[in-house]
Amino acid sequence: MEPLASRLRPMSLDQFVGQEHLVAPGKPLYEAIAGKHLFSFILWGPPGSGKTTLARIYANAVGADFFELSAVDAGKEDIKKVLNRGSINFSEKPKVLFVDEIHRFNKAQQDFLLPFVERGDITLVGATTENPSFEVIPALLSRCRVFVLKEHEPEEMEAILKNTKIKMPKDAREWLVAMAGGDARQAITVVENTKKLYGAITLENLKQTVQGTHLRYDKKGEEHYNTVSAFIKSMRASQPDAAIYYLARMVEAGEDPLFIARCMVIFASEDIGLAQPTALVVANEVFRACELIGYPECAINLAHGVAYLSESKKDRGAYDALRAAQADVKTLGNLPIPMHIRNAPTKLMKDLGYGKGYKKYDEESYLPEKLKNKKYLK
Repeated sequence: MEPLASRLRPMSLDQFVGQEHLVAPGKPLYEAIAGKHLFSFILWGPPGSGKTTLARIYANAVGADFFELSAVDAGKEDIKKVLNRGSINFSEKPKVLFVDEIHRFNKAQQDFLLPFVERGDITLVGATTENPSFEVIPALLSRCRVFVLKEHEPEEMEAILKNTKIKMPKDAREWLVAMAGGDARQAITVVENTKKLYGAITLENLKQTVQGTHLRYDKKGEEHYNTVSAFIKSMRASQPDAAIYYLARMVEAGEDPLFIARCMVIFASEDIGLAQPTALVVANEVFRACELIGYPECAINLAHGVAYLSESKKDRGAYDALRAAQADVKTLGNLPIPMHIRNAPTKLMKDLGYGKGYKKYDEESYLPEKLKNKKYLK
């Protein structure tokens, strides 16, 4: 059965939600579609922002035959088939070739495509999540307009979810909007899968559906994780005797020394951090020693490192700052980065306003506008 996200795909601009800077009356894609203008362009934007939908709407509006390829698995022969004038199904209608993930085409494939775009044999519509300045060859890029799509705003996601006609409580809808991060396709897919699995859409059912897509790893059972937990908590409490005891239990059980060393590298930044920056250096050297020496001797290196980390001063400031920032990212999504601090190595990006007004050693906050006065590192 065709996925719900595909069945709900808008067929015209009046059904399309979002990207008002491109599809509102007077905006470039609106005018191109209304005027049935044939020209090649690239849609650059995040997943689920409507790139494929806009390509289909455009092809339908200009009365073209629509051909869709994925650059992940398509090649020169697939392009030749689109252009095959000897085919029994050949049509004189314009051809719109939609190449999804066009950044996956290598230089040779893009070079092959170039003359057909130049001659107008095909109208190319590319879609990419990557910066076309870096991923599309200059010759092809110069023959295409670039339209930048944005992730859907929360209110747009709300409207898209309402279009599914699937009822859900407010808390479930709000959680789903935040979780999807502007990706309409992901949100609709989660709703569809939850409906199939549980029937009713509730907050708990949505969470269970998302969780179910990730396999859990449980190789050694509860005792393994209890021992690791005790080991880390002993170092955190600055109790070297307890930490070395739990280290000895893991060593005697044959635990991978690199696993233990990885825990120590993480601990050095998570729990010690800025209080004693050399802790990370020591932990990394212990990891390196375990790689070079192995059991049984590397157990001595592990004990050395554990004693050092246990007795070090503790400061979780950097770790807490990261988690607070991650919480904001999950809640607010990918907020727009201020234009003046965006990188602008290409003309296209400069024309879009990237880097404009940047000053070195500026005291103005570089955080997104919604977080301008936020302090993560206390």
